Amino acid sequence: MTTQSTSFRLFATCAKGLEPLLFDELTQLGVSEVRQTAGGCWFQGELADAYRVCLWTRLANRVLLTLGETFIKNAKDIPVAVAQTEWENIFRADQTFIIDFSGRNHEIRHTQFGAQLIKDGIVDRFREQGLPRPNVSKELPDIRINAHIQKEKLTWYLDLAGESLHKRGYRQQQGSAPLRETLAAAVVLRSGMTNKTNLVFDPFCGSGTLLLEAAMIRLDRAPGLTRTEWGFQRCAKHDETIWQQIRADAQQRFDSALAQADARFIGYDNDAKMLAIAEQNATRLGIANLCEWQRMNAEQVTAPSELSEMPGETPLLICNPPYGERLGEEIETLLLYRRFGAQLREHFHGWQVGVLAGDDTLLKRMKLRSNRKYKLFNGAIETTLALYDLTQEQPEFTQTQSSDLANRLKKNWQKLEKWAAKEGVNAWRLYDADLPEYNAAVDVYDDCLVIQEYAAPKDIPEAVAKDRLWYLIDTLAQELPFSAEHMTLKVRQKQSGKQQYQKQEPRGLVRIVHEYNAQFEVNLSDYLDTGLFLDHRWARRELGKISEDKSVLNLFAYTCSASVHAALGGAKEVVSVDLSKTYLAWGQRNFTLNKLFGRQYQFIQADCMQWLREQRPQQRYDVIFLDPPTFSNSKRMEDVLDIQRDHVMLLKLAARLLKDNGVILFSNNKRRFKLDEELLAEAYLVVEDLTQRSISPDFARHKGIHYLFKVRQSD
Repeated sequence: MTTQSTSFRLFATCAKGLEPLLFDELTQLGVSEVRQTAGGCWFQGELADAYRVCLWTRLANRVLLTLGETFIKNAKDIPVAVAQTEWENIFRADQTFIIDFSGRNHEIRHTQFGAQLIKDGIVDRFREQGLPRPNVSKELPDIRINAHIQKEKLTWYLDLAGESLHKRGYRQQQGSAPLRETLAAAVVLRSGMTNKTNLVFDPFCGSGTLLLEAAMIRLDRAPGLTRTEWGFQRCAKHDETIWQQIRADAQQRFDSALAQADARFIGYDNDAKMLAIAEQNATRLGIANLCEWQRMNAEQVTAPSELSEMPGETPLLICNPPYGERLGEEIETLLLYRRFGAQLREHFHGWQVGVLAGDDTLLKRMKLRSNRKYKLFNGAIETTLALYDLTQEQPEFTQTQSSDLANRLKKNWQKLEKWAAKEGVNAWRLYDADLPEYNAAVDVYDDCLVIQEYAAPKDIPEAVAKDRLWYLIDTLAQELPFSAEHMTLKVRQKQSGKQQYQKQEPRGLVRIVHEYNAQFEVNLSDYLDTGLFLDHRWARRELGKISEDKSVLNLFAYTCSASVHAALGGAKEVVSVDLSKTYLAWGQRNFTLNKLFGRQYQFIQADCMQWLREQRPQQRYDVIFLDPPTFSNSKRMEDVLDIQRDHVMLLKLAARLLKDNGVILFSNNKRRFKLDEELLAEAYLVVEDLTQRSISPDFARHKGIHYLFKVRQSD
């Protein structure tokens, strides 16, 4: 850096997707030779231009002043090339610096190695000039150097910004899903915000970032006016006089616009803490008197009608609703978009609307026709900004789906709810892919619904399958008495190995359900399964009926629901065996829930197959309940279990522990399971098929959902 009249080659970096907007912004700021490229824009400018861009850019993350570039063939050439820069004219030896290095090639494979080579070149230059070597500091360095390598071309820069320019200085606290200020500014600009827009409204305002970025555009306020630290301030050739003049001009422009402003910026949110933070942010910007913050649910929001007739351009609604990224939030988010869309159509005629969403399918649930869409990135998350012109008529989308689904759900509900109440259960299956295009199961657990999406056939496009699933959920919410927060969604595909009991993102949707005279704890959100296999309800009751004064063994006990039925049925001893410590602890809670205490109830953590092999043949149990998984290869198991291949072996091992006249209740869920009666007969085991009797009305559509057999030793 030399004098004010020197023209520099500079590069303004930005997030992916913002390059065209940045190009326009730099052009409006009066710099020359602006050229757009991936990740930012090149431009030419004098020192004052560089200062002005730093202060006024709403979209750039950094402003980099080119110090040198070269083509390198070997890594050892880098320090030599970098040492040609007159570093002693950029910063002093007693100042600290840091290197930000990006890119890689065949020579430079790690950014840390690249940064080390740049540092070596800088230090070598100071030594060559007979000066002390400056030190690197990761904490608050005086000077930040940026270097980038692409193929064989290496370029190094002085970072004029210091900290990223998205840090405006007004936001000192933020919410759990913050929107970067530069992206917020892009959303506002793309949505049509100008210095004549007098009414801006955000019904999901959080800490107010979108509204405050809009306000700065309307009030001609430079985004950097609140910042106190800049990368160029400690540079040897920094001109404080020029900088203070540029800053003073910006302050004067803001003061003038603020004095004349007749604008309102209104933010709603359902989190009072976020609204308090938004108010503090507005105060730091000096615009608190133009802002209004209210606690409100966006699903019930209406337009601030008394302000809609304000002079100026069309009022603007901008928002960034929740993305529903965490597992279990999808349904709440889906229904939120659906209801929010309905509110927009009904109450915001005459407005321009910009909605930033994490998923295009969520935008579809709003049932509004967008006139433009832009792909933007919120960090690593790809988002879509959809613009809606509500000054035009917005007819409800033509309903492409028929009313068959709604009719089927209502019919099933009316029929099965009465059956369940009479039966004495409040956990049951409402719907199981009754209509093939809506390929999911829906289970009722007291006041909650669990929707389990089956994997779509390969010939069905993913977008089609997802749209059908959303329509199913939408219809459930409209036709049945369940709130969104009491619904949870799971993707149920063919599981194998460690997938079969995968834990989901914790959400804690736990209920106590009743099944005849038993009660069970179910977790509807945090595991693939809920802790209670509903289709085995009849088998559990049957076990209870035959357990009075009997010794009962429950193998592959899971959460011990069958053991509870046996104990409630009067069993004198119940032994539950399972490999999972988690599920056995759950089973013990189920025993406590049913007030079942005593040493006669045992819980053994073990690999069931190995445990059976280790037992000496002796008559110990009157009843054995055997409900193994279809397939298991848990790391803690010594063997791989395949129920079709291994069921005869399992039954023979179990039969060794039966008392005279003892029985085994053997069930499994393998589709198209074939019992090998011939091999069982050779082992002197006779079988009674109870499958058809065991399938209750809520599972009647799928006769093959499970199999149940009563196995005895032949006389």
